[in-house]
Amino acid sequence: MADETLELLRELTEAPGVSGYEQEVREIIRKHLQNITVIEQDRLGSIVCRKDGKNEIPRIMIAGHMDEIGFIVKLITDEGFIKFSPIGGWWGHVLLAQRVVIKTRKGDVHGLIGSKPPHILSEEERKKLLEPKDMYIDIGATSAEEVKELGVRPGDPAVPVFPFTISGTGKTYIGKAFDDRVGCGILIDVIKNLARESHPNTVYGVGTVQEEVGLRGARTSSWVVEPDVGLTMEVGVAGDVPDVKKEDAQGKLGKGPAIVIRDGTMIPNLRLRDLFIETAEALRVPYQFDLLDRGGTDSGAIHLHRRGVPNLVIAVPTRHIHSHAGIIHRDDYDRTVELVTAVIKKLDVETVADLTK
Repeated sequence: MADETLELLRELTEAPGVSGYEQEVREIIRKHLQNITVIEQDRLGSIVCRKDGKNEIPRIMIAGHMDEIGFIVKLITDEGFIKFSPIGGWWGHVLLAQRVVIKTRKGDVHGLIGSKPPHILSEEERKKLLEPKDMYIDIGATSAEEVKELGVRPGDPAVPVFPFTISGTGKTYIGKAFDDRVGCGILIDVIKNLARESHPNTVYGVGTVQEEVGLRGARTSSWVVEPDVGLTMEVGVAGDVPDVKKEDAQGKLGKGPAIVIRDGTMIPNLRLRDLFIETAEALRVPYQFDLLDRGGTDSGAIHLHRRGVPNLVIAVPTRHIHSHAGIIHRDDYDRTVELVTAVIKKLDVETVADLTK
């Protein structure tokens, strides 16, 4: 029997979709939910999938951002090299020698991120962290004319290349764009669960655009949904790697979903936090806590909509985020889907009203 969740994650992570160019990811979400939800889009490109329940209100928004970090073509040199600008947060150490694909009007053009060879660097240059401005994409061309003939233009997106891979343990997955295709997968699977069960509300699964460059799609899609509760599905920084202190990153692979007690853009609703804790303990779903002093999530925009929206971020611990590839644990993903589904089934009019008393 096919593992539908595994194939969903493979499909989502291998799709290209840097900020501002999320259309292929949007079509995957549409394909999976079009038969069980009513679908619309905002004018930035976020997809809003409405799953009706017993009552029109409260409206529960489950957000997962479709965009991944990537690059945009800045200019083409006379020698045929492509200077690029990062989209989203990149660290220079993780860029060199990595494969990318440039999405052009004529099709895909594959390349490699390069820089000045180490053999000709001075000792002082060797000690410095290379910045993206000192790098280029090499597509094997020898002139600007060759690059242009392939259809490459300034403004074209360049996407990291990494095939979805099952690790040797069978329980962990390696792939690109887990941030935040994991969240997109969760909202799809939660809505599929709710299609088979009763829930006392209306649920909106929202694939947002441009989260990595300023939570933009979360702002515009909130006007479509008008949510009473916001739940953001995200990845968290896994701290179970060498030289990371527990106070800097608490999440560990295989230990369950992480309830985010604060990030750089939002302090969550504590009663909503407690509802997740109580539900997890009743279901015997293991859970963790996480806190991000810096950085934010779509909840940072959603919770400020109109008069305010009770919000919480639920994260799947992920190693090596904001690089070409990360690692997640399948148990964490499955338990997150289970927990979020169970909480949504409790969010009736009375319970939601109590969140802000």
